[in-house]
Amino acid sequence: MRWNPGKLNTCGGLAAIVLWSTTFALARSLSEQVGPITAGAAVYLIAGGFCLLRLAFTREGLTHPLRLPRRYLLGCGFLFVFYSAAIYLAVGLCEDRKQLLEIALLNYLWPALTILFSLPLLRKRANVWLVPGTVLALSGVFLVMTQDASLSWVSWREHLRQSPAAYLLALAAAVAWGLYSNLARRWSGAAGGGAVELFIPATGLVLLGLRFTMAESSNWDLQALGEASGLAAVTTLGYILWEAAMRKGNLLLVVACSYFTPLLSTFVSCFYLRVPPSPKLWIGCLLLVFGSLISWRSVGDRPVANAS
Repeated sequence: MRWNPGKLNTCGGLAAIVLWSTTFALARSLSEQVGPITAGAAVYLIAGGFCLLRLAFTREGLTHPLRLPRRYLLGCGFLFVFYSAAIYLAVGLCEDRKQLLEIALLNYLWPALTILFSLPLLRKRANVWLVPGTVLALSGVFLVMTQDASLSWVSWREHLRQSPAAYLLALAAAVAWGLYSNLARRWSGAAGGGAVELFIPATGLVLLGLRFTMAESSNWDLQALGEASGLAAVTTLGYILWEAAMRKGNLLLVVACSYFTPLLSTFVSCFYLRVPPSPKLWIGCLLLVFGSLISWRSVGDRPVANAS
């Protein structure tokens, strides 16, 4: 059967979702070997090289993103860099691999936050289903963060105090990406396209600068090199496939499937990092997924958000 370009781009968008689902597992494994800042710098510098090379061979050339509005380049560029740095720091600050699963799901609050932020920023209108959708998503994260204790505010607060910096960074990253997803649409202007190919190498340079200010023990071996290269490829290819799907694929199908990323990411992380999942983890993950989906369906003229 011969597939048309639309179907191929739709499949590319679905492939991007699968690729992004490996991010937290690979990032944690790499961070354990070389440190979180070193890991992030290596991944984004390699990915940035891929992006600049691809941009150099496009018809518009390297200067095309620079013609985009300045507030988009500076504002969204800052949010992109902050999100990436916060994620790698949160991953590195996790006490163990089990806590990584909680950090990852806390980060995946960004779809629900994207919907909430779209109301004031993009002047979207939501129906009453936005409230139960948001409550479900938050309940899922709350449940996951009380995995080994009774379900109560006291146990949740005590659990949060074990590693507050990691949780706060993951939450800040979710907020940053929710803002980025909306402001990128609002500020990119009529020129079209985006500047992700510039944001990725910029992130690598910022993380490299941070690396020189922080003492990290790095142990590079074949596994670390392979994971860094794999994450760089995932980052680059994921954004390329997603962008093509958003422009020429079945947008509704791909965006709807993207809301199942937390579930797929949790499965991949449990398998790759060899972490036995608890029933609370799966229940909380499903609550987050369906809460985000309900929130998404509650808004008319739904916004499209890219994220890993």
